Amino acid sequence: MKMIVMIAAFLCLSRQTQAQINVDSVIKKGKLTVEGYADIYISYATIHPKDANRPYFVSFNRDNEVNVNLAYISLKYTSDRVRATFTPGYGTYMNANYVSERQTLQNILEANIGVRLFKNKDIWLDAGVIGSPYTNESAYSFDQIPYTRSLGPENVPYYLTGAKLTLPLNARWTAYLYLLNGWQVIQAQHDPLDFGSQLEFKPNDKWDINWNTYIGNESSATNPGYKNRYFTDLYASFTPSETWAFTADAYIGWQHRDEGGKLATRKWWNANLCARYTFAPGNSFSARIEHFDDPYQVLLTPVTNVPGFKLSSASLGYNLSVTKDVLFRLETRYFKSPADVYPKRDQTGTTNDFWFTAGMTARFR
Repeated sequence: MKMIVMIAAFLCLSRQTQAQINVDSVIKKGKLTVEGYADIYISYATIHPKDANRPYFVSFNRDNEVNVNLAYISLKYTSDRVRATFTPGYGTYMNANYVSERQTLQNILEANIGVRLFKNKDIWLDAGVIGSPYTNESAYSFDQIPYTRSLGPENVPYYLTGAKLTLPLNARWTAYLYLLNGWQVIQAQHDPLDFGSQLEFKPNDKWDINWNTYIGNESSATNPGYKNRYFTDLYASFTPSETWAFTADAYIGWQHRDEGGKLATRKWWNANLCARYTFAPGNSFSARIEHFDDPYQVLLTPVTNVPGFKLSSASLGYNLSVTKDVLFRLETRYFKSPADVYPKRDQTGTTNDFWFTAGMTARFR
């Protein structure tokens, strides 16, 4: 109820602000838009965890119940020199991914303000809680080839907090520079601030290639022994025709950490490949293969207390466009590990799991 009142007040204030901008001869008038999104799902896993919480995932992580993965109302303001976004989010994704944030920050999907630095150049400086550039998938399933999220994106930042500088280099190349509070945090856990970058290459309307980096000191109350982290990520999207679409991602990270008084360097890596085949208007099949390897448990610790973490997955899905803004999706997904990383209901471990997921996703804009 409080959030509804806040949104109504924000809309009233924005209308008043827009009216003022309309009569200002110096700044071109701005535009306020309202967007909405809802992703409703039901999913069943063969390990069928007792507490209904699936390990290793923040997306679609509740078992055997109808639930909301992600829903939001987004307010966006744009003018020739200023832009702003405020997006409160709700759902099981928010509950799982923002659990470590302070209470008043746990529902902030996005909250940022941007300024165009030069009148005749498309160089922007944005600051606040912003989306992450890492990997070929985001938290929003609507525009993704598979319905559920890959292991790779689930274990890098989905959101960042800090400042972002957008630098168009020419018609094909764009650079983005980030000064960040840390690795997927709103409130900083350490000093100094961290650095990120993205270099995007769009040679034509079929290809989109991105190279990303992250450098920072990850020492925190949770991981006091962690020191510098280095991370690099390369992904590409290729759409050769209306029938086929492909995307692939590979990344590797190195973590320095204190292990018994000695500084060790531990690495982890990911690779995935996704494809979509549209066989009739509004109807398509999607598939994915992936592998995630974290042998020194830098990011993931098996809930069964086995050493290391290694997991591969394959999925197959069906997608139906009910309208251009409403999708119905089905997906089956199989996981396999060399170790017993999955706990069964009888408290023994198993090396594999199988998901069946169905969902309806809609966006309003």
